[in-house]
Amino acid sequence: MIDLHAHTNHSDGKDTPTELVENAAAAGVSVLAITDHDTVSGWDEAISAANSHGIGLIPGIEVSTRALTPSGHGVSVHMLAYLPDPNNQALISALDKTKASRMIRAREMVARLSKDYPIDFEMVLRQLPEGSTIGRPAIADALVELRIVPTRSDAFTSILHRSSPYYVSEESLDTVEAIQLIRQAGGVSVMAHPLIDFPPGAKREDLPRAHFEHLIEAGLNGLEVDHRAVPSLAKSWLRDLALKHNLIVTGSSDYHGVGGKDNTLGENSTAPEMLQRIIDQASGFEPLT
Repeated sequence: MIDLHAHTNHSDGKDTPTELVENAAAAGVSVLAITDHDTVSGWDEAISAANSHGIGLIPGIEVSTRALTPSGHGVSVHMLAYLPDPNNQALISALDKTKASRMIRAREMVARLSKDYPIDFEMVLRQLPEGSTIGRPAIADALVELRIVPTRSDAFTSILHRSSPYYVSEESLDTVEAIQLIRQAGGVSVMAHPLIDFPPGAKREDLPRAHFEHLIEAGLNGLEVDHRAVPSLAKSWLRDLALKHNLIVTGSSDYHGVGGKDNTLGENSTAPEMLQRIIDQASGFEPLT
């Protein structure tokens, strides 16, 4: 079982890197990818744990990006970067800028929340290990600790929802630039959970082919098709698109740990031949297999 999308407490997951690897091994995962948001800070611990537990590890990053569609509409796109060089200065500099933007955004959201709830930024920072990537999940965890909401998921569907007056949008790296930076760092780019926001009842002809083909022309390597949040109609369309352009197709859990999301390790899997294509195309970092 190959699960190529999982998070630790170095971003918005609940498990430490060691706990993530232990839980993956217990779930029967043979190869796991650690893909925290905009950081490589959990790689070393995960590699050590994977060596101890005898499972394969693909170090990666889930890079926050924003794309401008051909219609001029800005959309959030998460890009999985597998096996990039963690010391590539251009990539790390871009990630540092994103993390700085995340910090500014989190401070502003907490400032707005503090007018109505007994929350402060120190409470939010306590939810995270030093050096980890901050985001709405840390704010949600602070709200849970304060018993304002029962769970992280409840926070996301109410107080921290995009329609909430407390919500602040984030500045992110341009998607095409991210694809190019990942490639320059020797990594492989796979779009995470594409089309999860596509409206129910939409038709195949409504899907944004021009947007995807623009990213493929820029060097996109693959699509994470098998993900619980990707609609069934979108999955078949994405498979056809991948076949047409010879893209890598992956399946993953997007595990965040107990209390993070309901996603369970190994609930979706990637075919061994697709993993091999990732390894063959990468030159930035050696996988643990």
